[in-house]
Amino acid sequence: MRQRLSSEPDRYRGRRRVPTPPRSRYAIAVTAAFAGAGVVALGASNMPDAKTVDPQALKGLGGSQVAAEALAERDAGADAASRGESRNSTATTKLSAEEAAADVWLLPLEEYTFTSGYGMRWEKLHAGIDLAAPEGLPYKAIHAGKVTQAGYFGAYGYAVTIEDDEGNEVIYAHSRRVLVEKGQVVKAGQVIGQVGNTGASYGTHLHLEIHVDGAPTDPIPFLRQRGVDIKLQVESVFAAGVTGAS
Repeated sequence: MRQRLSSEPDRYRGRRRVPTPPRSRYAIAVTAAFAGAGVVALGASNMPDAKTVDPQALKGLGGSQVAAEALAERDAGADAASRGESRNSTATTKLSAEEAAADVWLLPLEEYTFTSGYGMRWEKLHAGIDLAAPEGLPYKAIHAGKVTQAGYFGAYGYAVTIEDDEGNEVIYAHSRRVLVEKGQVVKAGQVIGQVGNTGASYGTHLHLEIHVDGAPTDPIPFLRQRGVDIKLQVESVFAAGVTGAS
């Protein structure tokens, strides 16, 4: 072995060994809870990705074979969970659509002015609410059901009565025309008549009356419990997914 001369530059002088960094590091970033809101935000982008775990980090499990098996089982479980969530999501969406079609409640008119509420009037019970609207404006069924009456009925004028599956009855009165027949099954949102001024009426309007167990009830709270606000003219959240039938 050749001996280095004193005049020969030392190629290793001033160098030092740099420690080898660990093979696998994970950083977890956690932000503090927002005051008063109780919300904790996790730095998800800094969390380790389960699919990028270094198999060398699993050597403590008993060797590369055990590590490979563990990774395979983990990936298979993740795929199965993903498929299960997808199926559950599809089923929930389908069920919600079916429920919306059967149970949705709607406003009877596209435009109207609320003019009279439920209660005593002229020493008699005004058993419904009045919605002023232009004569001939189509009105629709606020809920699905079966037509039990359709035609001219004294003080109600031309009117339609629809009974739902729970036995609740909705009366649409003072119509100019009725567009359905007794015994016909209708859907929520289906046009069933036109606004008029027939019977004991004092101006063109739709009289809407609801009977529960055979007795009249205030339509305002009844419909509000079902997602419809007559005074604010707000329909059920399911209304967008329901289309009227001709």
